[in-house]
This record gives sequence, C-alpha cells and structure tokens, in this order.
Amino acid sequence: MPLFRCGSAPLVVIAALAASACPGGEPAAGPTVVSGVIPRLAMVAGHEPRSEAGVGAVMPWADRLRAVTYVAHTATTGSGTGLYEITDDLRLVKRPESVVGTYANRMVHAPSGQLFIGPHAITSDGTVRTIDAIKDHRLTATCPHLANPAGMVLVLGMEGEFWEVDVKTLEARLLADLKQELGLPAYAKPHFKGAWTHHGRVVVANNTFTEAEARGEASAGRLAEWDGSTWTVLERASFTEVFATEEFSKPMICIGNDGRSAILMVHAEGRWTKYRLPRHGHAWDQTSTTEWMRIREVETERGLMDCYGIFYEVPFNLVRGRLRGLRPVSAHLRVVPDFCSWRGMLVLGGNQATPMRFGPGLDLNPLAGQPQAGLWFGKTDDLWSFGKPAGDGGVWQDTPVEAGEPSDPFLAAGFDRKTLHVRHDSAKEVTFTVEVDFLGDHSWAIHSRVKVPAGGYEPLVFPEGYGVEWIRVTADTDCRATAHFTYR
Repeated sequence: MPLFRCGSAPLVVIAALAASACPGGEPAAGPTVVSGVIPRLAMVAGHEPRSEAGVGAVMPWADRLRAVTYVAHTATTGSGTGLYEITDDLRLVKRPESVVGTYANRMVHAPSGQLFIGPHAITSDGTVRTIDAIKDHRLTATCPHLANPAGMVLVLGMEGEFWEVDVKTLEARLLADLKQELGLPAYAKPHFKGAWTHHGRVVVANNTFTEAEARGEASAGRLAEWDGSTWTVLERASFTEVFATEEFSKPMICIGNDGRSAILMVHAEGRWTKYRLPRHGHAWDQTSTTEWMRIREVETERGLMDCYGIFYEVPFNLVRGRLRGLRPVSAHLRVVPDFCSWRGMLVLGGNQATPMRFGPGLDLNPLAGQPQAGLWFGKTDDLWSFGKPAGDGGVWQDTPVEAGEPSDPFLAAGFDRKTLHVRHDSAKEVTFTVEVDFLGDHSWAIHSRVKVPAGGYEPLVFPEGYGVEWIRVTADTDCRATAHFTYR
C-alpha cells in the first residue's frame, strides 16, 4: 500500500489489501506495504542455478539497516544476492563490495568501531572491507576473542572451521577443525550454527540432526566450550544458537533439540542448567530445516527468542541462577534467520522460496520459482497476534529411567491446556511423581502421583490455565519410560 499524507502529518497503514486516502489527502511517494512486507525490498537470487536467498543477518549500522544473505551451499550454488543496505526511505541498495555466499553471522566490534557481517567489516562511516581469506566459506557466527578481544574476533564456519581474524588487517588464521576436535562421527554432515564468548569460554553449537538422532540412535550434534586450550563437549545433541548478555544475571543461553523436545542450556553463577521446551511442530526435524533459531534484544533490555516455531519473551535476570519468566508469545511456521530493532520497528529476516538445487540436473523443488527473501516490518507487540502458543515435547522418549532420578524441568508457563502422557515397559505397576515449580527457583512441590499399570499408559490432564513455571517427573521403578507433554 502507498504512504498517504493528511496535511503535514504522515500516516502509514500496514494491511493486507488496500487503504483509503485521508479526506482531501493525496498519495505521497512511498513504498507499497502488504502485511508488514515491502515487496520492493525483496532480495532476489538468479535462476542459474536456482538455490536459496535467505536473509542470514540484519543489523542497524552506520545510519542504515544492513543485511547479508545466504545461498544453499557456497558461492557456486547461487547468484544475485549478497550484502545490502536499506535506507531511511526504505530503498534497497546492493553494495558494490557484495559477495555471493552462505552468511548468517553478525557482531558489532566496539573497540574498532566496526560491524562484522558475513565476510565484511563495516566501519561507523559506512566503509566496507571484505575478509578475502574466509569469503568462500559458509560463515555462521562471529564472537569476541578470548585472549585479545580488542584486536581480534573469532569466526565460525558451518563445516566446523574456526578462525581468528585481525580487526585491522583482516588477516585470518584457522585455529581448529571442530569436526575433528569435537569427535563428530564420520557419517555426520557438520552444520555449525552458533557461537559466543562469555564467562571466560567460547561456546559453539552444531545442529546435525537426522532421523537417527530423532530415534535416539545417534548423536552427531554438539554443544561444546573452549577455554583457549581445551575443547569440552557439553551436550551430544543438535544445537543451533548461543547467546549471552553482560547485563543483569549475565546468563549464557543455548538452544537445542534432541527429538524429545527443544532444549535450553543456561549458564549462570558457574553452572549449566538444562531445561526442556515444547516445539510447535515437526517442520524442524532435519539438520537443514532447523535454521536458524535466534535470541536477540529487541526492546531496551528485553529479550526475544525464536525456538522451533514459538517466539518467547526471555528473561535476562535469573533467580539464584535459575531461569524464571520465560513466556511463549506466539506460534508460527516462518523461517526467521535473524531479527532486530530498527527505527522503532521490529524487523524479521526471512527465506520465502527455496528451490534447493544441489548439483547439475538435480532440482529438489521444481514447484518453487525464483528464490527470494523479504523483510517483515512491524512492532514487537504484533507478534502476539501471530498464533496461539501451542506445541508438544517430552522429557523421556522410550528412555532408560532410574528410580528416584527426576527428569529435566519442562516449561509449563504460558500455555493454557496441558496434558502429560506417561507410559512404561515394566512388568509391574510404576508410580510417576509429578512435581511443579511455581516460583521458578527449583523449589519443587508434588502435584500428583500417576499410577501406570504394567506395560501401560495413563494421561494426566492439568486444570485449564494451570499456572506454574516448570514441571518434572520421577519414576519409582527402573524402566524404559515416555513422558510427553501436549500443549494446546
């Protein structure tokens, strides 16, 4: 829709169809807007070959909104995209320094006054330089350097390459091959996505996830940390995002998934705590489709998380190192590789059409047309209208369970209708104790005990609107058990 003016005051209307001009008003020169999307800002790839055109990263910098895109694999599997800037009057400008590649990394390096986005470093006056040594690699994260944070940054590649880059000369040095360092199986397709530096450690995430991982038969995903000399594997499951803040309780928060549910790993006060969350659906049940889960600050000192089809409010202030106040906002099926605040708006990056061509003559999606991606503009509050939060996930899935050993906490807050499904394979009756944490500080209280007959199944329906932060389950007998939550 056009931008209309009533007298001297501009009126911007975002709607799906059309709008009426103000009485006596004349249409002003402005962009067409459809449901928060400005079509002329689409980032469109070429036809040869047809690939992807996802918006890998967006960031306000040097009086522009900066955006970088990703194609499916490397610069040889796509064309027509790269580094862009969006001006105040909402026009798309492709930078002459643009490089076609697979990029989803961005970080402001305050000591040098530069934005690192994709293979580029952009100064505060808008000057763009390119890191030639890494531009042909798939770049997924940039984070502060452990030993020299003023003079260097660390960059993660999707295949597990881990570099340090000099912020002045842009020279890059390969520090590690993380596929080897973290012991990924030979069959595994590495898919490293997130990294960040906090509490004297660098944490990286690899989201390899196949049907074997979903069945619990393999574990090629990784969450690992590095102290500058030694790599330590924290979790052998698919992980996509690593986020941290220096404010409030200074938590580090990581997003993952192991087929049972979404996983949240939180580091605070010197310890890691594992939580489980529902997923909105099963559209993310494969390595490539899990991209890209993100946590970002979108309003002053407020966090927003996109996690397997559900947006959440994220608290940065923990209670005794425990996560309290995580709240679902809405459910969706969008691919949102990145998002940020810009000019008073929330901006979501997207990936709207993906033919996914890998190799000559192999076109996996002949019903998709020209690859392209757009940006969505709105208010953070608009997210509450996207879709009612709903999902499912479990703490156990045919899992060997020890008597008296509690499960991980599973999120309960913010979902209206909750049901717990329990079954086991024991030859005798098993009693499952269901505990709730209504303060968010891991002070547990018994909600109920569910008696399940030999080899049987029982549901537990919670009262509608039942409000607690977390739920966990404990069995009184060694067995293989499933404890699965459905939220509607």
